[in-house]
Amino acid sequence: MKMTPPSLSIMLRTFAAEDPHGWQRVIDCARAADAAGIDRVLVSDHVVFGENIDAYGRPESGGVEGGRQPTGPDGHWLEPLTVLTYVAALTSKVRLGTNILLAALRRPVVLAKTVATLDVLSGGRVDLGVGIGWQREEYEAAGLDFGERGRLLDDTLEVLRELWTAPRASLDLPSLRFEGIHMMPKPLQAGGAPLWISGRLNDRVARRLARYGSGWIPWGDDAADLGASIPRMRAAVAKAGGDATALRVAGTLTMVRRGDKSIDLDATMAGVGALADAGVTDFQVHLVIPEDYDDAVASLQEAVGSFRAASR
Repeated sequence: MKMTPPSLSIMLRTFAAEDPHGWQRVIDCARAADAAGIDRVLVSDHVVFGENIDAYGRPESGGVEGGRQPTGPDGHWLEPLTVLTYVAALTSKVRLGTNILLAALRRPVVLAKTVATLDVLSGGRVDLGVGIGWQREEYEAAGLDFGERGRLLDDTLEVLRELWTAPRASLDLPSLRFEGIHMMPKPLQAGGAPLWISGRLNDRVARRLARYGSGWIPWGDDAADLGASIPRMRAAVAKAGGDATALRVAGTLTMVRRGDKSIDLDATMAGVGALADAGVTDFQVHLVIPEDYDDAVASLQEAVGSFRAASR
């Protein structure tokens, strides 16, 4: 298997159950992550909500068994690519990722242009994590068929790849057709922004990874049992004609707490070895980050140091 350096990511909390009366804390966390040497900041996505929030807990609709959506339908959610554009202007090193973007809700040609622009302006720091989502109402509000969301995502990824790489782009897909289309600038990263595909271990997701994916974001039961799911997904990607050895995989570190409920950082990072042995290359950690900027930098520097030591 091709060796890739492990990376450490944190989520920016770009949502709130109620109006937070300002989002400066999100921006300060991103700046602190950049200063501390965190490899990547990630943001999540919802455009609108219906009122059937319980669907998140049903795997048959794309949710997670027993899962709970962190806000109600009137929760406040920032648009992820807008947030990352703002963050890009205030940082210089940290990579900028979506985990995940509901890519099919956006018009593909506009999404291609938006991500290419962000990649150019950020100096080639964008990672685009995409998935199909779980909420029927979100697709219906966008005028899209929820039952066709997998095909719509595939068509979107095909448009991205074509416009990002072809000097003269042409496509003939079930959902759209164009010929002799030019889009500049291309993303700064060769081949375009790396695409991270979220989903369960199945043939459809494996084909999507084989054709478009740089990395896999496991979902549901497959995220809970990475030791079993990662080798099976690599085999499925290889069967689908992809380069399974180059596939990066995201995994979340389990937080270990002391008796006083504070996070035991070294014990948490001790979990890196087992996840790496399972095949994880990109580690997400959910930390309690201090509100004061200098304290946040120091806290994240400590996390980076502990992670680097654990991943040697």
